[in-house]
Parts: sequence; structure tokens; C-alpha cells
Amino acid sequence: MKAQPEQAGVAAIDDAELVRRVQAGDIAAFELVMRRNNRRLFRVARSLLRDAAEAEDALQESYLSAYQAMPRFRAEASLATWLTRLVVNECMTRLRRQLRRHNIVPIVSAQVLASQEEDSVAELPGPGSDDTPDRALVRAELRSLLERRIDALPEDFRTVFVLRAVEELSVEETAECLGIPAATVRTRHFRARSLLRESIAQDLDLAERDVFEFGGLHCDRVVARVLARLQG
Repeated sequence: MKAQPEQAGVAAIDDAELVRRVQAGDIAAFELVMRRNNRRLFRVARSLLRDAAEAEDALQESYLSAYQAMPRFRAEASLATWLTRLVVNECMTRLRRQLRRHNIVPIVSAQVLASQEEDSVAELPGPGSDDTPDRALVRAELRSLLERRIDALPEDFRTVFVLRAVEELSVEETAECLGIPAATVRTRHFRARSLLRESIAQDLDLAERDVFEFGGLHCDRVVARVLARLQG
């Protein structure tokens, strides 16, 4: 479907022009800023907070802070990177508040599978021309499993994985967003993938025991048919 001229014109506005308009008090321009960055920023917040409602709330507060701080934005980093840092800071503040409230000391093991060679992660099946409700259900179940396993990753690994693998940011972009060295991004991404492979493999090992399960009514039906033919 072709974009309408007005929509195409809006899409063509670059970030620098959007920032200029927002700094001049243009709320509509800030709406476009939010719509352009919503998915990435929500994923970052969700990866840190592990709760969708809390992530939405953190995103909302980050946007309010961004709007108030926009007059001081000097484009030393890209707009998306600057917004990502605001979201990370908001989420980290919330996490520290939770730790103080519950007096919890997280235990994070960073020495996991460090000596393994990095290899590619198998891709989940994507939508195709032969898509069916059954395939959509399978993808939904796989997505749910992967989200649970990502949630179980240590915090540092989890956020890097979401930015690198889910949002497909480069090593350098991820490092800039999180304020950490590029080498640290590579290490954490590798270890996150290793942990995910291991946890998903364990799920598969358990599931293998139930593959092609045959019992109950199926078993009774076959037995009854055989007996009926033998007795007939």
C-alpha cells in the first residue's frame, strides 16, 4: 500500500529537525519521536525490569524526562542512543529502589561457559506464505519460551542480548547506549547466547520424553480394533 503524501512527508523528517521542533515546543514532533523509538525503548525497559507494566511506566517517565531535557540535547550522541540511556537510567533507578525496599542482594554468576566457541543461534521459524493458525500457535509458544528464558538471564547479559540480538544494534551502538566497552558487549552477548542455548536445550531434553505420546484413548482404540478383528 502506497504511503499518502502527508505520511511520506512526516516519515522523511530527520531526527535533527524533530529535535529542533520539539525544542520549539512542538508536541506533535515529540509524538513522532516516541512512535519512532517506542519498540526499542520498551524492549530495553522490559529486559531490565522483566515486567511489561513496569516497563511501560518506566518508558512513560523516561519520555517525560526526555521532553523536559530536550532543550539541552546537543546531539553528542544520536537521538535514539540518548533516549536509550534515559530509559536505562530510569530502569536502574527503579531496580535500586526495589533492592532497597526488599533488601535483596542479587547473585549474578559471570563465569558461565566462557571458554566455549561462539556459534550462531538457530532462528525461529518466521511467517511465510503457507502460514497457518497451527504455525502461528507454535511461534507464539516458542516466543513465550524464549521470553521466559531471556527473563532468566542475569541482568547485564539480558539487556545486551536484547539490544544486540532482538533490536539488532551493532556492538558499537550497544556499547554507546549502555556506556560500556565494546569488548564487554561482545563477551556479555556471547555468554547470554550460551546460557540461552543451554536452558533451551534442557527444555528440549525434557520434552523429548513426551514426543509422540501414545496412551489413553489412542491406546484403547487400537487394542479394541485388534481384539475385534481377532474375535471376528
